[in-house]
Amino acid sequence: MDKIIGRGLRFFGCHGVLEEEKIKPQPFEVDFELYLDLSAAGQRDDLSLTISYAEVFHTVQKIVEEEHYQLIEALAERLAQELLKKFPVQEVKITVYKPQAPVEGNFRYFAVEIHRFRQ
Repeated sequence: MDKIIGRGLRFFGCHGVLEEEKIKPQPFEVDFELYLDLSAAGQRDDLSLTISYAEVFHTVQKIVEEEHYQLIEALAERLAQELLKKFPVQEVKITVYKPQAPVEGNFRYFAVEIHRFRQ
């Protein structure tokens, strides 16, 4: 199956269990893979036969910046369900990174990755 890939989408949002995380925006990063047949778009060189990267970006941005979740697992699930609903894809893979998680110690990020299929 073909796929459209987006890496390193960066936004600020209020997601977390701690009170401070619920009110003070912190950085989040999202990667996505959208699985669909791209052969017609490739053969015809026609944007209407594929998915607009900009539309996907703005869909993810709106959810990360405007909605609030305690867990990045819940944020990833919401993103996956919205992308499956809004776009003609068969499956999605979403990774949500939280580089400023409230954990003592040195780390680059904590992340969750989910893979969901159209029912």
